[in-house]
Amino acid sequence: MNISNRLKIMLFFQYFIWGSWLVTFGSYMSHTLHFSGTEIGLVFSSKGLAALIMPCIIGIIADKFLQPKYLFMLCHTICAIALFYAASITQPNPLFWVMLANALAFMPTIALSNSISYHCLDNNNIDSLKTFPKIRVFGTVGFIIAMWIISLLKLEQSHAQLYVASIASIILVIYSSTLPKITIHKKIKQSWHSRLGLDAFVLFKKPTMAVFFLFSVLVGAILQITNTFGTTFLRDFNKIPQFENSLITQYPAILSSVSQMAEVAFILTIPFFLKKLGIKKVIMISLIAWTLRFGLFAFGDPTPFGFVLLMLSMIVYGCAFDFFNISGSIFLEKEVNASIRASAQGLFMTMVNGVGAYLGSIISGLVVDMCTHNNVKDWQAIWLIFASYALILAIVFYFSFHDDHTSNKQIKQ
Repeated sequence: MNISNRLKIMLFFQYFIWGSWLVTFGSYMSHTLHFSGTEIGLVFSSKGLAALIMPCIIGIIADKFLQPKYLFMLCHTICAIALFYAASITQPNPLFWVMLANALAFMPTIALSNSISYHCLDNNNIDSLKTFPKIRVFGTVGFIIAMWIISLLKLEQSHAQLYVASIASIILVIYSSTLPKITIHKKIKQSWHSRLGLDAFVLFKKPTMAVFFLFSVLVGAILQITNTFGTTFLRDFNKIPQFENSLITQYPAILSSVSQMAEVAFILTIPFFLKKLGIKKVIMISLIAWTLRFGLFAFGDPTPFGFVLLMLSMIVYGCAFDFFNISGSIFLEKEVNASIRASAQGLFMTMVNGVGAYLGSIISGLVVDMCTHNNVKDWQAIWLIFASYALILAIVFYFSFHDDHTSNKQIKQ
């Protein structure tokens, strides 16, 4: 088997693990464990905390010059143990700590899987920029297939979804042992300042960049809202007698998987829109898409017309996610000097998946509890609050972010 196909298998399982529980775990905690919105938000906040701590962990491990594939295997071994143990926990506080352990191990594997792929392609004289996107898409395929399996096996409200993820982690550990070894060259010793990505804070000297990173946090909070409560909302329609046996309530993860399918389509349009419109208009499109995402959720339901609204919400999610997360990364890649490029990307990830994800988890849980009366969630009010938040962000961003997309001037350290 050639190296490209071997890497496709690695990335397939890398994201299959995540797809097994990330979208459906909130539904399990809400309907099976009967956690409050605040408690669900607390558990999901572990991902944000891990993204905050992760740059430091990576810096320390990098100093040990450990083979990337062995480090990858170690992380997924920890994930397998943590996920297996988490399946037996029924209280929010212990579950938070175990899922934090899982997140601390899993989040670094995202970067490691990319690094291993680039090294293997380069060592085989394969153009990584041309080939890697075709390989990476198998990660999204793995995420989608995992969601379908969990849904079709009716495990969305079962702790068994964590066992599926744990088994997949073990399979990936075993498979990764067959990957080629990567020669590690001794790196120049870095200061703690550099390891933590603090070099990139020079970017805050430019108002445009300061506004961009501030909105990275605010938009990162939006993303976490859908991860935390999306399928919980769809599953709650089974409390209404006329919708109790609808396909949406029986297989909400399958409907949610349309969002990932849309991501694959929209990501291909990003270079065109960035070139034609510039980063400001592209991010504006993202924020409007987020407003539509929540607004369509507010009025969607299992009726024929309501189903169309829900389906449209899933489709615009692809635009909402890609046009900020992917476009933002490309924007930084082009705007900053090579000497701080890695630090800038690390800071962007920390803002979106760290600070933003943590705040989004906690605040969304409070909003859900605020709109819950007699154990019944007013989902329309909840989604309209989030839609209003996204719309306000769009308006403020329009007037506060100023960027000339024809400029190629880079920010230097």
